[in-house]
Amino acid sequence: MTDFQKYIQRYLDLIPSEDWLAELTKSEVKTVGIFSNLTEEQSKFAYADGKWTLKGVLLHLSDTERVFQYRILAIARGEKNNLPGFDENEYAAKSFAEERSLESLLEEYKLVRKSSQILLETMNLTALQYIGTANGHEISVETIGKLIIGHNYHHLNIMEERYLSKLGWM
Repeated sequence: MTDFQKYIQRYLDLIPSEDWLAELTKSEVKTVGIFSNLTEEQSKFAYADGKWTLKGVLLHLSDTERVFQYRILAIARGEKNNLPGFDENEYAAKSFAEERSLESLLEEYKLVRKSSQILLETMNLTALQYIGTANGHEISVETIGKLIIGHNYHHLNIMEERYLSKLGWM
């Protein structure tokens, strides 16, 4: 297994069921449930200096999902060029998440997720198996779809362990 395969496998292993399309909805429900119950003040919490606030985490989920959506669309439509990577910390630094309301960020997350659901649910089995290159690595449309979910669960786990526990939620 390559380092890249190991890297993505850690996200794929977080998907709790084989029905990964259903997990799109389940991970959204859990994410929305947490963020809907935060106050604006709690959403500004970061568990350590230099770490993202909860607002920053939420916008990171939307940003990353958008990047993954583009990769899904491009590969499913036959793109042969290497799709670029992105620096999540650079994106976060320029996101202006802290200037936005929690309500605005949550609405954006829900709309981005709805877009992912439509995109993935309308792919046929052939398109899901298409392989393209993203950030220098070959990857299938289906794997990128699963990464949306695994990445979301990864951040839910971090939120529970490092954020919500310190806010007295756990």
